[in-house]
Amino acid sequence: MITAIRAQSSTFAKLQRANEAASRVAELSTQQKNDILKEMAAKISENQRRILSANGADLAAANLRSSSLDRLLLNAKRIAAMVAGLEEIIELPDPVGTILAEWDRPNGLHFLKVRVPLGVVGVIYESRPNVTVEAAALALKAGNAVVLRGGHEAARTNEVFAELMTQLPGLPEGAIELLDSSSRESVDEMLNNPWLVDVLVPRGGNQLVEHVTTKARVPVIVTGAGNCHIYVDDAADLGMADEIILNAKTQRPGVCNAAEKLLVHQAVAQEYIPRIVGRLRAAGVEVRGDAEACRLAGGSSEVAPASPDDWSTEYLELRIALRVVASLDEAIAHINYYSTKHSEAIVTSNAEHAARFLQKVDSAAVYWNASTRFTDGGEFGFGGEVGISTQKLHCRGPFGLNELTTTKYQISGSGQVRA
Repeated sequence: MITAIRAQSSTFAKLQRANEAASRVAELSTQQKNDILKEMAAKISENQRRILSANGADLAAANLRSSSLDRLLLNAKRIAAMVAGLEEIIELPDPVGTILAEWDRPNGLHFLKVRVPLGVVGVIYESRPNVTVEAAALALKAGNAVVLRGGHEAARTNEVFAELMTQLPGLPEGAIELLDSSSRESVDEMLNNPWLVDVLVPRGGNQLVEHVTTKARVPVIVTGAGNCHIYVDDAADLGMADEIILNAKTQRPGVCNAAEKLLVHQAVAQEYIPRIVGRLRAAGVEVRGDAEACRLAGGSSEVAPASPDDWSTEYLELRIALRVVASLDEAIAHINYYSTKHSEAIVTSNAEHAARFLQKVDSAAVYWNASTRFTDGGEFGFGGEVGISTQKLHCRGPFGLNELTTTKYQISGSGQVRA
């Protein structure tokens, strides 16, 4: 009876096709994979008008806040960036078959530790249709089949991408599967098929990630949530701090590597807080702060009092919370308590302070004198990423090409048996 029900499920059929395709994808040579990726880049470039038309329909139908609309939006510049990302992935070394270690034992056994594909990678995501292409391309280059379940708000755009990609010459049937996004049933079925899906990557808001992590029977790599901090040290170049904070907060406020919290050392707070609050307010940013920050900024007309929940909230919009701290150690303690373990930055000219911050802050990416906005697979030279992992197993930070593989031990002998 269960088999009959599954046979009727389009989601189960797609998972099964992907599972069957995984071994064929794993056998593709580097040249074959790169040729498929070249065709993918060409198809996307040739069909730009069709892609933008579908995306325009998705935008028109969407009922989303501005930050989510920005994640949904495609334009000529963003499509060109997607194509450039594909070209970068083509140039990256193929991780499959890489020998990570090699050794011999006294009994004559010869050991190799080799990179191999994960198998079937499931990606569940919201709003961002560029993930459809990035995830498919990276999974393919790493020798995996991929099952994509995008958000319903990007359904038309994702369907066009899926149609273009699944028709690529040389691509095994089932290597790229797009699930129905009109209900949660497709998500739940993917969560409950560990014999067909090897790993799941949820990429989206807290509700999505919590649903996946609590319900999945498939191993999950958590990505996305970014309650990111910038700490302005007592030895900071304040002009540099201005530019880093404004870039990290305002360039794209609706993404996970945007800064959400600002900590300022008390030794520079009297000078710096009125200055940076003025710059942030001029850029359209709402500022919330602790009592000392509100006092130094001139009252609630400039900085609204922060609630206890503000310190743990990922805003994803033009809002930031500001706190005055007494020391570097207090800043580190605050970050480690409230952070989602994504990206944090220190602005300082003191190398010892920077080294302590980089060592003690427990996050996937930690910066000295640079914007948190650089936490991105493309900026790291990975050609893109499936997401930013905020956990410690099986990877941390940009979930790129190498992270889409696992390892296998290959042992050669000459008839050895264990005594």
